[in-house]
Amino acid sequence: MWFNRQKTSSSKSLNNEVAQSLLTGLYSNGIDLSMQELLQYQSKSRLIDLAGKKNIRGKQSGNYLSRSKGRGMEFDEVRHYQTGDDVRAIDWRVTARTGKTHTKLFREEIERPVLIATDLSQNMHFGSKLLFKSVQASHLAALIAWHAKSRGDRIGGLVFCDEQHIELKPRSRKAGVLHYLHALTTLNNQKKQNSVEANNAALNDEQALNDDLTSEQKSHSFGLSHFEQHCARLRHLAKPGTLVYLISDGHALRDQKNCVHALRHLSQISKHCELVICLVSDPLEQKLPDSTLKLAVTITDGQRRQQLTLGDKNTAVKYQQQAFEQGEKMQLLLQSAGARVIHFSAGDTLEQQLKYSGASL
Repeated sequence: MWFNRQKTSSSKSLNNEVAQSLLTGLYSNGIDLSMQELLQYQSKSRLIDLAGKKNIRGKQSGNYLSRSKGRGMEFDEVRHYQTGDDVRAIDWRVTARTGKTHTKLFREEIERPVLIATDLSQNMHFGSKLLFKSVQASHLAALIAWHAKSRGDRIGGLVFCDEQHIELKPRSRKAGVLHYLHALTTLNNQKKQNSVEANNAALNDEQALNDDLTSEQKSHSFGLSHFEQHCARLRHLAKPGTLVYLISDGHALRDQKNCVHALRHLSQISKHCELVICLVSDPLEQKLPDSTLKLAVTITDGQRRQQLTLGDKNTAVKYQQQAFEQGEKMQLLLQSAGARVIHFSAGDTLEQQLKYSGASL
């Protein structure tokens, strides 16, 4: 959504100074994305904890990984057989050569794959207060990736926009993180440039804002089908026991009828994996800004437009109520798919939200 009006002198310089100070601390301008701002989250990885919450002693498989994973698949060494060793692990070649029974030891698995799917679609390239939603989503993905690396987990996933995607198979150590961060910066900055040009053209082109309903529906449905395809790719990548994060604003899920297939993919993921969906929103999407004067504004998402009046109490209440109802509907849909849902705002830093606002991963 973009405002089609001139800036007024009522902007508060204090708020601008605070925002600029926060952006400086984030090494960000709020719009573009650089490796520097993503690398600094390595020092903040303790803000979250991805550890398994339960020790599972049984051999039955479940949705959640325990801290203890049992025998791994990576060969470590051979030693003399001891009472209690698994006979299936006996190394018969060494036993035959030495005349004494030897058993293979395997390195314990202390890592698990963590998949992060980050949505950088056109609707994510919007921000009214501090950061674009796409930038905040990338910051969150970086924080999760660095924490997973500190635990020894493998990192992979998807970075996607409307019609493009980068698929990354899980890698261990720092290489996995850097590979993912590079994909974020590449696709984000490429899509951001296209989005800004498209929105500016839409605001300046009256005909573009008055296209017939049929063309709007085609465009909207096209975007939803892309999201469905990305969910299918994520489902293919997510092996049983994987911790899966999907970071998006949920824009493509607002039409329940058209998001059935996407939710079906998410439901399948949650059956065998832990699925966490992080919804990133902008303050302007939740509440209209306060205004002492009545100002007529035009809001557009590049396809459709709507006239609103700032400073009108009835308009503000109706807008906020509608946003709340949409959020509740989306929450129920995602929870019905077996996902844990966490909300984040692009109007504050992640550190502020994780430390002081009760947000938790």
